[in-house]
Amino acid sequence: QVQTVESGGGLVQAGGSMRLSCAVSGRTFSAIRMGWFRQAPGKEREFLASISASGDTTYYTESVKGRFTISRDNAKNTVYLQMNSLKPEDTADYYCAVGWSRDAKMKLSEYDYWGQGIQVTVSS
Repeated sequence: QVQTVESGGGLVQAGGSMRLSCAVSGRTFSAIRMGWFRQAPGKEREFLASISASGDTTYYTESVKGRFTISRDNAKNTVYLQMNSLKPEDTADYYCAVGWSRDAKMKLSEYDYWGQGIQVTVSS
């Protein structure tokens, strides 16, 4: 059974940086795609970034391109989301997601397991 442990959230000032981590167990990490999503209060969960199992393919939603970077360390079974130039509108609960195949995907429906979420608050 897959399990995830997310870390790195909290409070940051606008313009600052933060790195989220998601450690995965219970699955062959190098064979699964990973994604990051977020959900702000009163809004639907939205795609942010995804990375293929090998790490050679990444996708980003337009609003975070150039500011956020997804990466993975298959030796540590961990995926990261480096977030720079944070804005108050980035405030949300952030979720890592696991998909049972190798290709990077952008749709929520392409992911099979969701972490518990971690809160990120960006103050103005």
